[in-house]
Amino acid sequence: MSNKEEIKEEELNKEETTSQVEENQDVVEENKKEEPSAEELIQVEKDKFLRLFAEFENYKKRTTKERIELFKTAGQELMTALLPIMDDFDRGLAEIKKAKDKELLKGMQLISDKLKNTLTQKGLTAIDVNAGDTFDAEIHEAITQIPAPSEELKGKVIDCVEKGYKLGDKIIRYPKVVIGQ
Repeated sequence: MSNKEEIKEEELNKEETTSQVEENQDVVEENKKEEPSAEELIQVEKDKFLRLFAEFENYKKRTTKERIELFKTAGQELMTALLPIMDDFDRGLAEIKKAKDKELLKGMQLISDKLKNTLTQKGLTAIDVNAGDTFDAEIHEAITQIPAPSEELKGKVIDCVEKGYKLGDKIIRYPKVVIGQ
């Protein structure tokens, strides 16, 4: 081969080498673009941590709220079972008053008051219903309707057949009422 040919061949080899180097640099740059930097990785992990922390805080708040609600209504089943006993006390006291036995009335009244006070301390309150109150379907349970004795008692409570009770803010037994038609 002649010198000219050798020089041309060397130039071709240099060009090929240069183009290969350029291609390799392009590949390296692409790899760099695909791989996140350390700061980006840290930011992603911080974001994950903050989200997990916020989720955990929400979980704690929710479980605390549920626990408080459970404590408020934990005795609901027991209270509901004791309500008929309170009704029996009220009926018994009414009969004893008719019989005018003062000593028996005094003893029954003490027991009834003690039971009511104990249940009141645990959060039980009676729902006050009086004749003439406006009927509210959210609070009252209408068991029957009768013709109103007067025009102003239409749609109003005429009589309360059974008392209603609340445990905290929750109604555990609705008062059963008779309303005027």
